[in-house]
Amino acid sequence: MKATASHAGSRGLLSRLLRRSAMQQKHGDESLYRRMSVQAVVYQPGKPVWSGRDYQRFADEGYIRNVVAHRSVNLVASGAASVPWMLFDKSSGECIRIKQHPVLTLLDKPNPLQGGAELFHGIYAFRLISGNAFLQGAGPREGAPLELHSLRPDRMSVIAGRDGLPQAYRHTVGEQAVDFPVDRMTGRSRVLHLKAFHPLNDWYGLSPIEAAAYSIDQHNQAGAWNQALLQNGARPSGALVVGGGNEQTLSEEQYHRIKEQMDSQFSGPTNAGRPLLLEGGLEWREMSLSPKEMDFIEVKNSAARDIALAFGVPPQLLGIPGDNTYANLAEARLALWEQTILPLVDGMCDALNNWLLPQFGGALELRYDTDGIQALAERREALWSRANASGFLTDEEKREMVGLRKC
Repeated sequence: MKATASHAGSRGLLSRLLRRSAMQQKHGDESLYRRMSVQAVVYQPGKPVWSGRDYQRFADEGYIRNVVAHRSVNLVASGAASVPWMLFDKSSGECIRIKQHPVLTLLDKPNPLQGGAELFHGIYAFRLISGNAFLQGAGPREGAPLELHSLRPDRMSVIAGRDGLPQAYRHTVGEQAVDFPVDRMTGRSRVLHLKAFHPLNDWYGLSPIEAAAYSIDQHNQAGAWNQALLQNGARPSGALVVGGGNEQTLSEEQYHRIKEQMDSQFSGPTNAGRPLLLEGGLEWREMSLSPKEMDFIEVKNSAARDIALAFGVPPQLLGIPGDNTYANLAEARLALWEQTILPLVDGMCDALNNWLLPQFGGALELRYDTDGIQALAERREALWSRANASGFLTDEEKREMVGLRKC
Protein backbone atom coordinates (compact mmCIF):
# COMPACT_ATOMS: atom_id res chain seq x y z
CA MET A 1 0.00 0.00 0.00
CA LYS A 2 1.91 3.01 -1.26
CA ALA A 3 1.11 6.67 -1.73
CA THR A 4 3.52 8.94 -3.55
CA ALA A 5 4.34 12.22 -1.80
CA SER A 6 3.25 15.29 -3.73
CA HIS A 7 5.84 17.63 -5.19
CA ALA A 8 5.89 21.04 -3.53
CA GLY A 9 5.84 23.65 -6.27
CA SER A 10 5.82 23.48 -10.02
CA ARG A 11 8.67 22.30 -12.21
CA GLY A 12 10.51 25.37 -13.41
CA LEU A 13 13.64 26.17 -15.34
CA LEU A 14 15.88 24.35 -12.85
CA SER A 15 14.00 21.10 -13.40
CA ARG A 16 14.28 21.45 -17.18
CA LEU A 17 18.01 22.01 -16.91
CA LEU A 18 18.37 19.01 -14.62
CA ARG A 19 16.58 16.78 -17.11
CA ARG A 20 19.36 17.51 -19.57
CA SER A 21 21.97 15.84 -17.38
CA ALA A 22 23.13 12.30 -18.02
CA MET A 23 21.74 11.11 -14.72
CA GLN A 24 18.25 12.24 -15.62
CA GLN A 25 18.51 10.73 -19.07
CA LYS A 26 19.21 7.42 -17.37
CA HIS A 27 16.71 7.56 -14.54
CA GLY A 28 13.94 9.87 -15.83
CA ASP A 29 12.92 13.26 -14.50
CA GLU A 30 11.94 12.20 -11.00
CA SER A 31 13.81 13.98 -8.20
CA LEU A 32 15.00 12.38 -4.99
CA TYR A 33 12.16 14.15 -3.19
CA ARG A 34 9.51 12.75 -5.53
CA ARG A 35 10.81 9.24 -4.98
CA MET A 36 10.12 9.56 -1.26
CA SER A 37 7.01 7.67 -0.25
CA VAL A 38 5.05 7.05 2.90
CA GLN A 39 4.50 3.33 3.21
CA ALA A 40 2.29 1.46 5.62
CA VAL A 41 4.40 -1.45 6.83
CA VAL A 42 2.44 -4.64 6.25
CA TYR A 43 4.43 -7.78 7.03
CA GLN A 44 4.02 -11.49 7.35
CA PRO A 45 5.92 -13.43 10.02
CA GLY A 46 8.82 -15.34 8.53
CA LYS A 47 9.00 -13.11 5.45
CA PRO A 48 11.55 -10.34 4.70
CA VAL A 49 10.37 -6.82 5.47
CA TRP A 50 11.57 -4.36 2.84
CA SER A 51 12.38 -0.82 3.90
CA GLY A 52 10.44 0.85 1.05
CA ARG A 53 13.33 3.29 0.58
CA ASP A 54 15.83 3.33 -2.27
CA TYR A 55 19.25 3.16 -0.63
CA GLN A 56 20.96 3.38 -4.02
CA ARG A 57 19.37 6.81 -4.59
CA PHE A 58 20.34 7.97 -1.10
CA ALA A 59 23.94 6.96 -1.64
CA ASP A 60 24.18 8.26 -5.22
CA GLU A 61 22.32 11.57 -5.17
CA GLY A 62 22.52 12.33 -1.46
CA TYR A 63 26.12 11.32 -0.69
CA ILE A 64 28.14 10.83 -3.87
CA ARG A 65 26.74 13.75 -5.89
CA ASN A 66 26.07 16.29 -3.14
CA VAL A 67 29.14 17.92 -1.62
CA VAL A 68 27.33 19.27 1.47
CA ALA A 69 25.83 15.91 2.46
CA HIS A 70 29.11 14.15 1.61
CA ARG A 71 31.13 16.46 3.84
CA SER A 72 28.54 16.34 6.64
CA VAL A 73 28.55 12.53 6.71
CA ASN A 74 32.35 12.32 6.69
CA LEU A 75 32.71 15.03 9.33
CA VAL A 76 30.39 13.25 11.76
CA ALA A 77 31.54 9.70 10.95
CA SER A 78 35.27 10.46 11.15
CA GLY A 79 34.83 12.30 14.43
CA ALA A 80 32.78 9.50 15.99
CA ALA A 81 35.23 6.84 14.74
CA SER A 82 38.17 8.64 16.35
CA VAL A 83 36.77 8.35 19.90
CA PRO A 84 39.00 5.97 21.94
CA TRP A 85 37.41 3.06 23.81
CA MET A 86 37.97 2.09 27.45
CA LEU A 87 37.12 -1.25 29.08
CA PHE A 88 36.28 -1.74 32.75
CA ASP A 89 35.87 -4.84 34.93
CA LYS A 90 33.10 -4.53 37.54
CA SER A 91 33.25 -8.07 38.92
CA SER A 92 34.84 -6.98 42.20
CA GLY A 93 32.28 -4.25 42.84
CA GLU A 94 34.60 -1.50 41.63
CA CYS A 95 35.31 -0.30 38.12
CA ILE A 96 38.85 -1.35 37.29
CA ARG A 97 40.16 -0.24 33.92
CA ILE A 98 41.59 -3.01 31.77
CA LYS A 99 44.33 -2.03 29.35
CA GLN A 100 44.61 -5.38 27.54
CA HIS A 101 41.68 -7.63 26.71
CA PRO A 102 40.36 -9.57 23.67
CA VAL A 103 37.50 -7.04 23.42
CA LEU A 104 39.94 -4.13 22.99
CA THR A 105 41.98 -6.16 20.52
CA LEU A 106 38.85 -6.94 18.51
CA LEU A 107 37.74 -3.29 18.44
CA ASP A 108 41.23 -2.15 17.43
CA LYS A 109 41.76 -4.85 14.77
CA PRO A 110 38.28 -6.09 13.83
CA ASN A 111 39.23 -7.96 10.64
CA PRO A 112 42.23 -8.51 8.35
CA LEU A 113 41.17 -5.76 5.92
CA GLN A 114 40.21 -2.95 8.30
CA GLY A 115 41.38 -1.20 11.41
CA GLY A 116 39.01 -0.12 14.14
CA ALA A 117 38.70 3.50 12.99
CA GLU A 118 37.93 2.46 9.41
CA LEU A 119 35.32 -0.07 10.49
CA PHE A 120 33.49 2.35 12.76
CA HIS A 121 33.71 5.13 10.18
CA GLY A 122 31.86 2.88 7.76
CA ILE A 123 29.25 1.92 10.37
CA TYR A 124 28.51 5.54 11.27
CA ALA A 125 28.44 6.57 7.60
CA PHE A 126 26.02 3.75 6.72
CA ARG A 127 23.74 4.82 9.54
CA LEU A 128 23.76 8.47 8.43
CA ILE A 129 23.10 7.60 4.78
CA SER A 130 20.61 4.78 5.26
CA GLY A 131 19.35 5.25 8.80
CA ASN A 132 20.55 1.66 9.40
CA ALA A 133 23.86 -0.04 10.04
CA PHE A 134 24.60 -3.75 10.44
CA LEU A 135 27.61 -5.19 12.28
CA GLN A 136 28.40 -8.90 11.94
CA GLY A 137 30.38 -10.89 14.49
CA ALA A 138 32.20 -13.68 12.65
CA GLY A 139 33.61 -16.71 14.44
CA PRO A 140 32.68 -20.11 15.82
CA ARG A 141 29.04 -20.98 16.37
CA GLU A 142 29.56 -20.89 20.14
CA GLY A 143 31.66 -18.29 21.89
CA ALA A 144 32.84 -14.77 21.25
CA PRO A 145 33.35 -13.48 17.69
CA LEU A 146 36.85 -13.43 16.25
CA GLU A 147 36.16 -10.72 13.66
CA LEU A 148 33.76 -7.82 13.12
CA HIS A 149 32.45 -6.83 9.68
CA SER A 150 30.21 -3.98 8.55
CA LEU A 151 27.44 -5.12 6.18
CA ARG A 152 25.92 -2.90 3.50
CA PRO A 153 22.37 -1.86 4.46
CA ASP A 154 20.99 -2.43 0.96
CA ARG A 155 22.01 -6.09 1.20
CA MET A 156 20.29 -6.63 4.54
CA SER A 157 16.65 -7.29 5.25
CA VAL A 158 14.77 -8.02 8.45
CA ILE A 159 12.74 -11.22 8.63
CA ALA A 160 9.73 -10.46 10.81
CA GLY A 161 8.88 -12.63 13.79
CA ARG A 162 5.50 -13.38 15.32
CA ASP A 163 6.17 -11.59 18.61
CA GLY A 164 7.30 -8.22 17.28
CA LEU A 165 10.98 -9.18 17.31
CA PRO A 166 13.02 -10.05 14.23
CA GLN A 167 13.14 -13.74 13.45
CA ALA A 168 16.41 -13.34 11.55
CA TYR A 169 18.51 -10.97 9.48
CA ARG A 170 19.04 -11.89 5.82
CA HIS A 171 22.14 -10.91 3.87
CA THR A 172 21.65 -11.16 0.10
CA VAL A 173 24.27 -10.79 -2.64
CA GLY A 174 22.97 -11.64 -6.08
CA GLU A 175 21.07 -14.91 -5.75
CA GLN A 176 22.89 -16.04 -2.60
CA ALA A 177 21.27 -15.34 0.76
CA VAL A 178 22.47 -16.08 4.28
CA ASP A 179 20.17 -15.88 7.32
CA PHE A 180 21.42 -14.91 10.77
CA PRO A 181 18.82 -16.20 13.27
CA VAL A 182 17.81 -14.23 16.35
CA ASP A 183 17.65 -15.95 19.75
CA ARG A 184 14.02 -15.82 20.87
CA MET A 185 14.95 -15.59 24.56
CA THR A 186 17.73 -13.01 24.55
CA GLY A 187 16.97 -11.24 21.25
CA ARG A 188 20.65 -11.47 20.28
CA SER A 189 22.07 -12.49 16.94
CA ARG A 190 25.39 -12.66 15.14
CA VAL A 191 24.29 -9.40 13.53
CA LEU A 192 23.83 -6.14 15.41
CA HIS A 193 21.26 -3.83 13.85
CA LEU A 194 21.82 -0.15 14.61
CA LYS A 195 19.01 2.12 13.50
CA ALA A 196 17.83 5.68 13.92
CA PHE A 197 14.37 6.43 15.24
CA HIS A 198 11.62 6.15 12.62
CA PRO A 199 8.07 7.17 13.58
CA LEU A 200 6.43 5.08 10.84
CA ASN A 201 8.57 1.95 10.66
CA ASP A 202 9.18 -0.71 13.32
CA TRP A 203 12.03 -2.41 11.47
CA TYR A 204 14.17 0.25 9.78
CA GLY A 205 15.57 3.63 10.78
CA LEU A 206 15.02 7.07 9.25
CA SER A 207 17.88 8.51 7.21
CA PRO A 208 18.82 12.21 7.55
CA ILE A 209 19.03 12.23 3.75
CA GLU A 210 15.33 11.40 3.62
CA ALA A 211 14.53 14.40 5.83
CA ALA A 212 16.74 16.62 3.65
CA ALA A 213 15.71 15.14 0.30
CA TYR A 214 13.96 18.26 -0.98
CA SER A 215 16.90 20.49 -0.02
CA ILE A 216 19.35 18.05 -1.63
CA ASP A 217 17.34 18.25 -4.86
CA GLN A 218 17.39 22.04 -4.74
CA HIS A 219 21.15 22.10 -4.14
CA ASN A 220 21.84 19.63 -6.95
CA GLN A 221 19.56 21.50 -9.35
CA ALA A 222 21.27 24.81 -8.53
CA GLY A 223 24.58 23.15 -9.37
CA ALA A 224 23.14 21.89 -12.65
CA TRP A 225 21.92 25.43 -13.41
CA ASN A 226 25.39 26.84 -12.78
CA GLN A 227 26.98 24.14 -14.95
CA ALA A 228 24.56 24.92 -17.76
CA LEU A 229 25.51 28.60 -17.59
CA LEU A 230 29.21 27.76 -17.81
CA GLN A 231 28.63 25.51 -20.78
CA ASN A 232 26.90 28.39 -22.55
CA GLY A 233 29.60 30.98 -22.04
CA ALA A 234 28.48 31.90 -18.50
CA ARG A 235 25.42 33.71 -19.88
CA PRO A 236 22.13 32.73 -21.49
CA SER A 237 22.37 32.51 -25.25
CA GLY A 238 20.47 35.03 -27.32
CA ALA A 239 17.96 34.52 -30.10
CA LEU A 240 18.46 34.29 -33.85
CA VAL A 241 15.76 36.31 -35.59
CA VAL A 242 15.07 35.69 -39.26
CA GLY A 243 14.67 38.74 -41.53
CA GLY A 244 14.76 41.33 -38.76
CA GLY A 245 11.13 40.74 -37.80
CA ASN A 246 9.66 40.10 -41.25
CA GLU A 247 7.50 37.07 -41.67
CA GLN A 248 10.14 34.76 -43.03
CA THR A 249 10.90 31.17 -42.04
CA LEU A 250 13.81 28.82 -42.51
CA SER A 251 13.55 25.58 -44.35
CA GLU A 252 13.93 22.35 -42.41
CA GLU A 253 17.44 21.86 -43.79
CA GLN A 254 18.51 25.43 -42.93
CA TYR A 255 17.11 25.15 -39.42
CA HIS A 256 19.01 21.95 -38.61
CA ARG A 257 22.22 23.25 -40.22
CA ILE A 258 22.19 26.46 -38.18
CA LYS A 259 21.32 24.60 -34.99
CA GLU A 260 24.17 22.15 -35.53
CA GLN A 261 26.63 24.97 -36.15
CA MET A 262 25.51 26.83 -33.04
CA ASP A 263 25.92 23.75 -30.85
CA SER A 264 29.31 22.74 -32.24
CA GLN A 265 31.01 26.08 -32.95
CA PHE A 266 29.51 28.67 -30.62
CA SER A 267 28.45 26.84 -27.44
CA GLY A 268 30.48 25.76 -24.44
CA PRO A 269 33.31 27.37 -22.46
CA THR A 270 35.94 26.79 -25.19
CA ASN A 271 33.89 28.89 -27.63
CA ALA A 272 33.12 31.75 -25.23
CA GLY A 273 33.50 35.12 -26.98
CA ARG A 274 33.88 33.62 -30.44
CA PRO A 275 32.56 35.97 -33.18
CA LEU A 276 29.32 34.91 -34.79
CA LEU A 277 29.01 35.25 -38.57
CA LEU A 278 25.42 35.76 -39.70
CA GLU A 279 24.03 35.75 -43.23
CA GLY A 280 20.74 35.62 -45.06
CA GLY A 281 18.95 38.25 -43.00
CA LEU A 282 19.68 36.60 -39.63
CA GLU A 283 19.89 38.93 -36.63
CA TRP A 284 21.28 38.13 -33.18
CA ARG A 285 19.40 39.49 -30.17
CA GLU A 286 21.13 39.31 -26.82
CA MET A 287 19.26 38.04 -23.77
CA SER A 288 20.06 38.45 -20.08
CA LEU A 289 19.14 36.95 -16.75
CA SER A 290 16.70 38.75 -14.50
CA PRO A 291 17.67 39.35 -10.84
CA LYS A 292 15.07 36.75 -9.85
CA GLU A 293 16.72 34.13 -12.06
CA MET A 294 20.16 35.03 -10.69
CA ASP A 295 18.86 34.33 -7.16
CA PHE A 296 19.79 30.66 -7.59
CA ILE A 297 23.00 31.32 -5.59
CA GLU A 298 21.01 32.18 -2.47
CA VAL A 299 18.71 29.23 -3.13
CA LYS A 300 21.77 26.99 -3.22
CA ASN A 301 23.16 28.39 0.05
CA SER A 302 19.77 28.10 1.75
CA ALA A 303 19.45 24.48 0.65
CA ALA A 304 22.99 23.79 1.87
CA ARG A 305 22.11 25.14 5.32
CA ASP A 306 19.04 22.89 5.46
CA ILE A 307 21.15 19.85 4.51
CA ALA A 308 23.69 20.65 7.23
CA LEU A 309 20.83 21.09 9.70
CA ALA A 310 19.48 17.62 8.91
CA PHE A 311 22.87 16.06 9.72
CA GLY A 312 23.39 18.19 12.83
CA VAL A 313 26.47 19.96 11.46
CA PRO A 314 26.92 23.73 12.04
CA PRO A 315 27.03 25.40 8.60
CA GLN A 316 30.11 27.38 9.66
CA LEU A 317 32.18 24.20 9.65
CA LEU A 318 31.18 23.58 6.02
CA GLY A 319 32.03 27.08 4.79
CA ILE A 320 28.40 27.93 4.02
CA PRO A 321 27.88 31.72 4.04
CA GLY A 322 25.01 33.51 5.73
CA ASP A 323 24.80 31.60 9.01
CA ASN A 324 26.91 32.70 11.99
CA THR A 325 25.04 31.07 14.84
CA TYR A 326 28.25 30.53 16.80
CA ALA A 327 30.79 33.22 17.63
CA ASN A 328 33.72 31.26 16.23
CA LEU A 329 34.73 27.92 14.79
CA ALA A 330 35.72 26.58 18.23
CA GLU A 331 32.16 27.03 19.52
CA ALA A 332 30.72 25.47 16.35
CA ARG A 333 33.05 22.49 16.64
CA LEU A 334 32.13 22.02 20.30
CA ALA A 335 28.42 22.12 19.40
CA LEU A 336 29.00 19.49 16.71
CA TRP A 337 30.58 17.14 19.23
CA GLU A 338 28.12 17.73 22.06
CA GLN A 339 24.91 17.73 20.00
CA THR A 340 25.68 15.28 17.19
CA ILE A 341 28.81 13.15 17.53
CA LEU A 342 28.72 12.18 21.21
CA PRO A 343 25.04 11.12 21.15
CA LEU A 344 25.90 8.91 18.18
CA VAL A 345 28.82 7.37 20.08
CA ASP A 346 26.61 6.92 23.16
CA GLY A 347 24.24 4.79 21.11
CA MET A 348 27.10 2.71 19.72
CA CYS A 349 28.57 2.22 23.21
CA ASP A 350 25.24 1.04 24.62
CA ALA A 351 24.72 -1.32 21.68
CA LEU A 352 28.17 -2.90 22.09
CA ASN A 353 27.65 -3.31 25.85
CA ASN A 354 24.37 -5.07 25.20
CA TRP A 355 25.41 -7.17 22.18
CA LEU A 356 29.18 -7.76 22.13
CA LEU A 357 30.43 -7.82 25.72
CA PRO A 358 28.06 -10.56 27.05
CA GLN A 359 29.64 -12.90 24.50
CA PHE A 360 33.00 -12.57 26.31
CA GLY A 361 31.56 -13.31 29.76
CA GLY A 362 32.33 -11.54 33.00
CA ALA A 363 31.11 -8.19 34.29
CA LEU A 364 32.60 -5.98 31.58
CA GLU A 365 31.58 -2.46 30.61
CA LEU A 366 32.71 -0.49 27.58
CA ARG A 367 33.02 3.30 27.70
CA TYR A 368 34.65 5.95 25.58
CA ASP A 369 37.41 8.27 26.75
CA THR A 370 36.24 11.91 26.61
CA ASP A 371 39.67 13.02 27.86
CA GLY A 372 41.14 11.72 24.62
CA ILE A 373 38.93 13.97 22.47
CA GLN A 374 40.90 17.09 21.52
CA ALA A 375 37.79 19.07 20.56
CA LEU A 376 36.52 18.83 24.15
CA ALA A 377 39.78 19.98 25.77
CA GLU A 378 38.53 23.51 26.50
CA ARG A 379 35.33 22.26 28.10
CA ARG A 380 37.29 19.71 30.12
CA GLU A 381 39.67 22.38 31.45
CA ALA A 382 36.73 24.55 32.50
CA LEU A 383 35.14 21.62 34.33
CA TRP A 384 38.37 20.83 36.19
CA SER A 385 38.71 24.49 37.18
CA ARG A 386 35.16 24.61 38.57
CA ALA A 387 35.70 21.37 40.49
CA ASN A 388 39.00 22.58 41.94
CA ALA A 389 37.43 25.89 43.01
CA SER A 390 34.51 24.19 44.77
CA GLY A 391 35.73 24.24 48.34
CA PHE A 392 32.51 22.75 49.74
CA LEU A 393 32.97 19.48 47.83
CA THR A 394 34.94 16.54 49.10
CA ASP A 395 37.77 15.05 47.07
CA GLU A 396 35.58 12.10 46.19
CA GLU A 397 32.77 14.37 44.99
CA LYS A 398 35.26 16.37 42.91
CA ARG A 399 36.51 13.16 41.30
CA GLU A 400 32.97 12.16 40.44
CA MET A 401 32.27 15.66 39.08
CA VAL A 402 35.13 15.44 36.57
CA GLY A 403 34.22 11.88 35.57
CA LEU A 404 36.70 9.92 37.68
CA ARG A 405 33.96 7.82 39.28
CA LYS A 406 34.55 4.49 40.89
CA CYS A 407 31.79 2.73 39.00
